[in-house]
Formats: sequence, C-alpha cells, structure tokens
Amino acid sequence: MTLQRMDNVGIVVDDLDAAVAFFAELGLELEGRARVEGTFADQCVGLEGVSCDIAMMRVPDGPGRLELAKYLSPVAGPMTPQRPPHNLVGMHRVMFTVTGIEDVVARLRPLGGELVGEIARYGDNTKVCYVRGPGEILIGLAEYLS
Repeated sequence: MTLQRMDNVGIVVDDLDAAVAFFAELGLELEGRARVEGTFADQCVGLEGVSCDIAMMRVPDGPGRLELAKYLSPVAGPMTPQRPPHNLVGMHRVMFTVTGIEDVVARLRPLGGELVGEIARYGDNTKVCYVRGPGEILIGLAEYLS
C-alpha cells in the first residue's frame, strides 16, 4: 500500500452558503455541491440517518481541495468551548499562501473573517496570521515576501 495523495480537508460548518462565500473570496473555486445521504453516508461517518449537504472547493490551478459539510441530520453540535483557542488537542486549521495578506484579511472581514491575533512577521521574508471565519472556522494565511 502506498499513499497516492491527500485528496481534501473536510470542515463541518453551520452555514454552507456563508462558508462557500468566505472561501470563494479567499480565492477557492466552487467545484460542485451535492447532498450525501443513505447507507453509504451512515457507514462512512459512523452515524445513523445522515443527510449532509457538501460543497467541494478547489485551489485554482492546484491539487488542493476543501470539502465543506453542513449536516441536516443528525444535526451538528456547537463548537465547545465557543471560540476555542488554537492550542486544543485536535484543533484544526487550514493554511493558505496568499499575496497581499493585509488586503486578504480586509476582504474577509465583511464575510465574517476576524483576525485572531495580529499579522506577525517571521524573519525578513514571511508574514503569518490566523483568521476565524463563519462558524468558528480557523484558517491560517502566509505571505512569502521574497
């Protein structure tokens, strides 16, 4: 057995349209939307009575994909604790490389994006920040300056 590739990262969201708009503003392209339900879905995630709307987003001209999932049943529970800090075991975030990091943060604000700390410089060539989006989604942004 040999690993072939990482296919996608999945995030459960509470508002699929808001999450799609947030990631589209970041630059991901909507590949498609679908409803997943039935025996396959139940077996795959280990729950009963699954009905889930998904949106697959992709990085333009790249292999990366992001699957956003809104559970209709069973209904997804809230993030506990609310606004969790980044240092919780199992906490997730997706990191994106961008240009114009300050502009990207500004464009995400009207769509629910909130800077977690601040845009930090790492050495002379990198700026990095974390942004919390709709439904407590946590993303990282990195800009390589040279």
